[in-house]
Amino acid sequence: QVQLVESGGGLVQPGGSLNVSCTVSGFTQYIIGWFRQAPGKEREGVSCISHDKDWIHYSDSVKGRFTISRDNAKNTIDLQMNSLKPEDTAVYYCAATRGYCEVGMVDYWGKGTLVTVSS
Repeated sequence: QVQLVESGGGLVQPGGSLNVSCTVSGFTQYIIGWFRQAPGKEREGVSCISHDKDWIHYSDSVKGRFTISRDNAKNTIDLQMNSLKPEDTAVYYCAATRGYCEVGMVDYWGKGTLVTVSS
Protein backbone atom coordinates (compact mmCIF):
# COMPACT_ATOMS: atom_id res chain seq x y z
CA GLN A 1 0.00 0.00 0.00
CA VAL A 2 1.11 3.53 -0.76
CA GLN A 3 -0.37 6.73 0.61
CA LEU A 4 0.24 10.07 -1.07
CA VAL A 5 -0.70 13.44 0.37
CA GLU A 6 -0.40 16.65 -1.61
CA SER A 7 0.02 20.15 -0.27
CA GLY A 8 0.80 23.63 -1.55
CA GLY A 9 -1.85 24.41 -4.14
CA GLY A 10 -3.51 27.79 -4.35
CA LEU A 11 -4.13 30.89 -6.42
CA VAL A 12 -1.29 32.54 -8.32
CA GLN A 13 -1.12 35.24 -10.96
CA PRO A 14 0.05 34.50 -14.51
CA GLY A 15 3.83 34.53 -14.65
CA GLY A 16 4.06 33.64 -10.99
CA SER A 17 5.50 30.61 -9.21
CA LEU A 18 4.13 27.95 -6.93
CA ASN A 19 5.51 24.81 -5.30
CA VAL A 20 3.41 21.74 -4.65
CA SER A 21 4.67 18.94 -2.44
CA CYS A 22 3.80 15.27 -2.05
CA THR A 23 4.53 13.16 1.01
CA VAL A 24 4.67 9.42 0.40
CA SER A 25 4.26 6.64 2.95
CA GLY A 26 4.11 2.89 2.68
CA PHE A 27 6.13 1.32 -0.12
CA THR A 28 8.15 4.33 -1.29
CA GLN A 29 10.26 2.94 -4.13
CA TYR A 30 7.78 3.66 -6.89
CA ILE A 31 8.24 6.14 -9.66
CA ILE A 32 6.35 9.15 -8.29
CA GLY A 33 4.79 11.70 -10.53
CA TRP A 34 2.56 14.72 -10.79
CA PHE A 35 -0.50 14.53 -12.96
CA ARG A 36 -3.15 17.15 -13.57
CA GLN A 37 -6.71 17.42 -14.70
CA ALA A 38 -8.12 20.67 -15.99
CA PRO A 39 -11.89 21.27 -16.16
CA GLY A 40 -13.38 19.36 -19.07
CA LYS A 41 -10.10 17.68 -19.96
CA GLU A 42 -8.54 14.28 -19.43
CA ARG A 43 -6.00 13.70 -16.69
CA GLU A 44 -2.43 13.93 -18.00
CA GLY A 45 1.08 13.27 -16.79
CA VAL A 46 3.07 16.41 -16.02
CA SER A 47 6.33 15.17 -14.54
CA CYS A 48 7.63 11.97 -13.00
CA ILE A 49 10.84 10.92 -11.25
CA SER A 50 12.25 7.50 -10.46
CA HIS A 51 13.23 6.47 -6.94
CA ASP A 52 16.96 6.68 -7.75
CA LYS A 53 16.35 10.01 -9.56
CA ASP A 54 18.10 8.69 -12.68
CA TRP A 55 14.98 9.07 -14.80
CA ILE A 56 12.95 12.27 -15.00
CA HIS A 57 10.16 13.02 -17.42
CA TYR A 58 8.44 16.31 -18.26
CA SER A 59 5.53 16.82 -20.59
CA ASP A 60 6.22 19.17 -23.49
CA SER A 61 3.77 21.70 -22.09
CA VAL A 62 5.79 22.26 -18.88
CA LYS A 63 9.36 21.55 -20.00
CA GLY A 64 11.62 24.43 -19.04
CA ARG A 65 9.10 25.89 -16.59
CA PHE A 66 8.53 23.11 -14.03
CA THR A 67 11.15 21.25 -11.99
CA ILE A 68 10.53 18.01 -10.10
CA SER A 69 12.70 16.96 -7.17
CA ARG A 70 12.71 14.07 -4.75
CA ASP A 71 14.06 13.74 -1.20
CA ASN A 72 14.09 10.04 -0.32
CA ALA A 73 15.15 10.72 3.28
CA LYS A 74 11.97 12.74 3.82
CA ASN A 75 9.83 10.78 1.32
CA THR A 76 8.79 13.99 -0.39
CA ILE A 77 8.47 14.89 -4.05
CA ASP A 78 8.19 18.57 -4.95
CA LEU A 79 7.09 20.22 -8.16
CA GLN A 80 8.36 23.77 -8.55
CA MET A 81 6.22 25.58 -11.10
CA ASN A 82 7.50 28.81 -12.64
CA SER A 83 6.17 31.10 -15.37
CA LEU A 84 2.69 29.81 -14.71
CA LYS A 85 0.02 30.26 -17.36
CA PRO A 86 -3.78 30.22 -17.07
CA GLU A 87 -3.76 26.91 -18.94
CA ASP A 88 -1.83 25.38 -16.04
CA THR A 89 -4.98 25.70 -13.93
CA ALA A 90 -5.96 22.21 -12.82
CA VAL A 91 -6.21 19.83 -9.93
CA TYR A 92 -2.72 18.43 -9.46
CA TYR A 93 -2.44 14.84 -8.29
CA CYS A 94 0.54 13.02 -6.87
CA ALA A 95 0.69 9.40 -7.99
CA ALA A 96 2.77 6.25 -7.77
CA THR A 97 3.32 4.69 -11.16
CA ARG A 98 4.82 1.35 -12.06
CA GLY A 99 6.29 2.73 -15.28
CA TYR A 100 6.42 5.78 -17.49
CA CYS A 101 4.41 8.90 -16.69
CA GLU A 102 1.06 7.73 -17.96
CA VAL A 103 -2.33 7.61 -16.27
CA GLY A 104 -2.76 3.98 -17.23
CA MET A 105 0.39 3.00 -15.33
CA VAL A 106 -0.64 4.55 -12.02
CA ASP A 107 -1.26 2.23 -9.08
CA TYR A 108 -1.99 4.82 -6.37
CA TRP A 109 -3.37 8.36 -6.41
CA GLY A 110 -3.39 11.19 -3.93
CA LYS A 111 -6.54 13.25 -3.45
CA GLY A 112 -5.24 16.24 -5.38
CA THR A 113 -4.61 19.91 -4.78
CA LEU A 114 -6.09 22.76 -6.82
CA VAL A 115 -3.80 25.19 -8.64
CA THR A 116 -5.49 28.24 -10.10
CA VAL A 117 -3.58 30.65 -12.33
CA SER A 118 -5.59 33.82 -12.73
CA SER A 119 -5.29 37.57 -12.42
